[in-house]
Amino acid sequence: MISNQILQNTIDGLKSIARVDFCVMDVEGKEIASTADMGSNSRAVGEFILSPADSQEIQGYQFFKIYDEQQLEYVLMAGGTGEDVYVIGKMAAFQIQNLLVAYKERFDKDNFFKNLLLDNLLLIDIYSRSKKLHIQMDVPRVVIIVEPGNDHDNNVLELVRTHFSGSSRDFITAVDESSVIVVKELLDEDSMKEIDKAAKGVRAYLQKEGMKELRIAYGTVVKELKEVSRSYKEAKMAIDVGKIFFGEREIIAYSELGIGRLIYQLPIPLCKMFIREIFGGKSPDEFDDETLGTIYKFFENSLNVSETSRQLFIHRNTLVYRLDKLQKGTGLDLRVFEDAITFKIALMVVKYMKYMENADF
Repeated sequence: MISNQILQNTIDGLKSIARVDFCVMDVEGKEIASTADMGSNSRAVGEFILSPADSQEIQGYQFFKIYDEQQLEYVLMAGGTGEDVYVIGKMAAFQIQNLLVAYKERFDKDNFFKNLLLDNLLLIDIYSRSKKLHIQMDVPRVVIIVEPGNDHDNNVLELVRTHFSGSSRDFITAVDESSVIVVKELLDEDSMKEIDKAAKGVRAYLQKEGMKELRIAYGTVVKELKEVSRSYKEAKMAIDVGKIFFGEREIIAYSELGIGRLIYQLPIPLCKMFIREIFGGKSPDEFDDETLGTIYKFFENSLNVSETSRQLFIHRNTLVYRLDKLQKGTGLDLRVFEDAITFKIALMVVKYMKYMENADF
């Protein structure tokens, strides 16, 4: 069904071109959109609906019937009389008729892609419905998820559709209120560059529209339509893992998640058991800010004592003292690669547990 706003915009545009007033009414004679006050015509509409004619002049107005698959959907009134008004009204009715067809097809495609993303279709249904909707099966695609931040705008879906309107190969939809999904069709060559360009493009466009807080994630490229749901699940995971371990990044790819992807799939009881085994009753994030700052900077510099002490503006011996103190408290020597890896994973596990505890499911 076309929204009333779309109908209003359509007849406003037609009036600006043809200088003819229009009014769109439903089958009960209720006004839906109008460019001028044409008075009460519900009785005339009722009589016109009952007549066998598809167009008719009544009380100085031209009336036209608009159908949706053989079923009467709207009645269009064009203000004035004469051959010109009739022709213009006929063209306006034809335009609205085409809008009905286009929006119905988009609705059908929207319904198809939503069920495809959510794994609600059998393989036979995917083949049959994609053929009916003229959607190619075997072209490379990727799913991109756009999630607005605190300044979430209900119009974000239409904004993303507007941004991608130049490409008929892409499809934009939403399966919940928190994010917008782009099923992007790709060229065979340089697909990763194309995806990165698309992600940066939509980010720039939405930021220009005033949305400053955004998260954009994408899955891996799939070669067949039936695998699109896998790319969607990967993109969803990338959004969540990105919030936990890559908070400073606005765009994240599933392929860049690294060990964070593995930790995200661990059950919480197993994570708690791991922390207890490594640190006893103490959590690694309970250290004071100075110790944590030293640890993070040491990891950032690939366990290089000299470079870490230089960036922290402390003497090398001071850093060694802090590392020795940490070793006594935890039993882990961060200068030893194996211990450093264990500590790094432990910090990530704690961050994951805290996220899951605070998440609003």
